[in-house]
Amino acid sequence: MHMKNQSLQMRYNQRALKDRLARYFVASGGISVIVAILLIFFYLLYVVIPMFGSAEIKESVTYTAPGEGKTLHLGLEEQGTIAVRFTENGHVIFFNTDSGNIVHDENLNLPASISSVASNLDLVVLGLDNGTALAVRYKFDLSYPDDIRTLTPRLEYPLGEELLLLDESGKALTHIVIQLSADIAGMAASTNDNRLVFARYVREESFISGDINTELESRSERPFDGEIYSLSLTPELDHLYAADDNSTLADYSLDEEGFDGNKTEYRFEHAITYLKLLLGGSSLMVGLDNGEVQQWMSVRKEGGRELVFIRNFHANQQAVTSIATEQQRKGFAVADRQGDITLYYSTSQRTLAKINTADTAIEKMAWSARAQHLLVSDDKNQIHIYKVHNEYPEVSWDVLWGKIWYEGYDEADYIWQSSASTNDFEPKFSLMPLSFGTIKAAFYAMIFAVPIAIFGAIFTAQFMAPRMRQTVKPAIEIMEALPTVILGFLAGLWLAPYVETHLAGIFTLLIILPVGFIFCAWLWRFVPNKSALEGWEAMILIPVVLFLIWVSMSLSSPIETVFFDGDLRNHLSNEWGLNYDQRNALVVGLIMGFAVIPTIFSIAEDALFSVPQHLVRGSLALGATRWQTMSNVVLPAASPGIFSAVMMGFGRAVGETMIVLMATGNTPLMDMSIFQGMRTLAANLAVEVPEAEVFSTHYRVLFLAALILFLFTFVFNTLAEIIRHRLRQRYSGL
Repeated sequence: MHMKNQSLQMRYNQRALKDRLARYFVASGGISVIVAILLIFFYLLYVVIPMFGSAEIKESVTYTAPGEGKTLHLGLEEQGTIAVRFTENGHVIFFNTDSGNIVHDENLNLPASISSVASNLDLVVLGLDNGTALAVRYKFDLSYPDDIRTLTPRLEYPLGEELLLLDESGKALTHIVIQLSADIAGMAASTNDNRLVFARYVREESFISGDINTELESRSERPFDGEIYSLSLTPELDHLYAADDNSTLADYSLDEEGFDGNKTEYRFEHAITYLKLLLGGSSLMVGLDNGEVQQWMSVRKEGGRELVFIRNFHANQQAVTSIATEQQRKGFAVADRQGDITLYYSTSQRTLAKINTADTAIEKMAWSARAQHLLVSDDKNQIHIYKVHNEYPEVSWDVLWGKIWYEGYDEADYIWQSSASTNDFEPKFSLMPLSFGTIKAAFYAMIFAVPIAIFGAIFTAQFMAPRMRQTVKPAIEIMEALPTVILGFLAGLWLAPYVETHLAGIFTLLIILPVGFIFCAWLWRFVPNKSALEGWEAMILIPVVLFLIWVSMSLSSPIETVFFDGDLRNHLSNEWGLNYDQRNALVVGLIMGFAVIPTIFSIAEDALFSVPQHLVRGSLALGATRWQTMSNVVLPAASPGIFSAVMMGFGRAVGETMIVLMATGNTPLMDMSIFQGMRTLAANLAVEVPEAEVFSTHYRVLFLAALILFLFTFVFNTLAEIIRHRLRQRYSGL
């Protein structure tokens, strides 16, 4: 007896040990899942947070400008180690930015005094007081002797070393601007006798000697009332902007012959002190004497294109003395006569940073190519070098979620376009089209999937014959194992063209199918011995459904011919204004609904089948019909499980990637039309993450999209769980 008790005790101890191990194993697995989710969340947060940091600017060194003479223009090489300074006496001085030591000093030996200067990146044009001009480009040749980075500055003459006669009357050029493309150059200037002169040149370079020959193609001029403060010429040589002393901005239209006679004037409340084109030449920045900077863009109107005010930037109440635009982005620096330097970004309309170390008027500014260094000269002939940390100026709340008026667009809108083929491209990072596309795809998929899955689960759990249920339920659950890439492949290459060809038949099916079911139900009344077929009705309906689908598709072409002139797509576009994309929300709804059905069906069917049978039998015993029992007893008891099924299906639809990637046009549009495509957050991540530069703004915005998708799923599932719990408590007494 004692040995038996010891054996029982050992078994008990072993079982208790196994129970504890199982409990610890399950607990550790659950904790591991939570830790993994938290790690994903915090990593996404770690990548996203730096994007919302503020810019920093600080002075690194200041000294007296090297060389003699007043500074007319400043320039920097890419990494900010060597600067260039054009002086009033015709010298081009290259100097080390850290020490101010002169690296190279070249005298241009100009025959007349410099009366004006302007630049376009590293291209500088000097206007002389005899009506001539000289275009100079400064270069920095890079070499590595003894593995040491060495820069050798030099000058180029892209329009030749000979002076170009811009004003035939030989008057001094008070303001000058230049634009240069591959073989066409344009220069415009104002003279001291109040005339505007525009010249267009053709540039040819000899393949043998490398000599440059510049010939005048056209020259024109027109008088100007008042004194000109600033000029700006568009890269396409089609518009010349001039600001005068009457607070007026004049827009002159140009053609190949010069001024075409069209002129538009814009009045300002304050005097204009500075004009500067942003990168790309689409936006004109207008600096005013009250410290405000306004952005104007050429926008298409009914009467043609005209300048339109887009946004403004406020600073101190001091006149703007200089505007320096970044060479690779839409950012710019603004200086005033008090010495304040403020950094802005145009698209996000952000004030990034501000500094004042000169405490006197700033005259000239220049950015390095990477916008990490800012070179400044003041009216006391002092040079200031600033280091700038400004990695992600493109991002703001309005950029991500608001309507932004982008260059080249006629109005503000939600737009996602992260890259383009041009270097002067303005990134568009609105997450609204992607979020909208995610909800749109899930919405149409759920419209298709929920009725079929829920009603199928109801019939399978409560009305289907047990033998048939044992075949149907596993078959539907196996459908969930189908790779979504295969479904997307079929949708893109087969279903989308088929739906386009049989569009009328698809809509006809929505009418024929319900009518056919009702007619079959009426015929069922006359079937003898129906009790023998009880629970097998679905099997009988399969050939009926296939027949009705065949009828609908067969009627597609005749219906289009009779009612829509043979082409339903053109009819939708011409008569109703609905554009039809082959890969659209209809195709996504059908194929993604097919993918979601097994998830919803399986969970809902389990919930319905798990309702205690004594509740069903009790309801039937009290005289309720099977449908009354279903609606008043089974559905309320199973409602938490059904709700969970719908939420699980919705979560699956929101996170789906390959189907929406292959079955839509991936166009980030905000259009609820069933005939238009969309782009979802998940599909956008799959498309663009492999191509994004690591730790760039684009890269971090994509991680922000992943974080939003993560939070959306988490919050939605949490709310669903709360609702499910309340439903369970409410119907737990059944």
